[in-house]
Amino acid sequence: MMDKAQVQEYIARRVAHELRDGDLVNLGIGLPTKVANYVPEGKTIVFQSENGFVGLGPSPSEDNIDPFITNAGGMPVTILPGGVFFDSALSFGIIRGGHVDLTVLGALQVDEEGNIANYMIPGKMVPGMGGAMDLISGAKKVIVAMEHTAKGNPKILKKCSLPLTAAHQVDMIITEMCVLAVTEKGLLLKERNPDFTIEDIQAVTDAPLLVKGEVKLMGTPL
Repeated sequence: MMDKAQVQEYIARRVAHELRDGDLVNLGIGLPTKVANYVPEGKTIVFQSENGFVGLGPSPSEDNIDPFITNAGGMPVTILPGGVFFDSALSFGIIRGGHVDLTVLGALQVDEEGNIANYMIPGKMVPGMGGAMDLISGAKKVIVAMEHTAKGNPKILKKCSLPLTAAHQVDMIITEMCVLAVTEKGLLLKERNPDFTIEDIQAVTDAPLLVKGEVKLMGTPL
């Protein structure tokens, strides 16, 4: 059984396999930022942060933190040689102009139509959806990276019940249990964690899963 930190690492490692050499990638706050730690050897990935730079590196060690260099979530980051800083206007011009190849975001809910809700937590005050709306609409590919359930409740639904951040934009969902592709016919189960059966995954997924042939294994859990 994985603890929370191991679950997040497992998801981030799997997401990293979706990175293509030369991609410009934006990572959402929280779990998605861990993806930068697992860039496959031999691939050059340029990470962008909507608060104004490209060239993010792995998370800094505790003795190598620069408090003036943070990502959009306010967490310390490193900058690789050749990294560039700029203002928010240029940053969002890159995003809205369709220059981001891939964005990886967390979510409160995702549904079988590729709709995503990831900014409004019921009962809590929120400042708004931030850059997520622009990223989801502007990026060429959208991956949701999140834990499969929240306190045992499904996060992958037939229909989102929370206000949407964007509609029909999610391409793939990666959790600690499986990898799902969003298709016109619904959610296709592409891979599963070997610790879970297809029945286990469906039991905690509100939306029906499509299964075609043998489902590939994600890899050995931590």
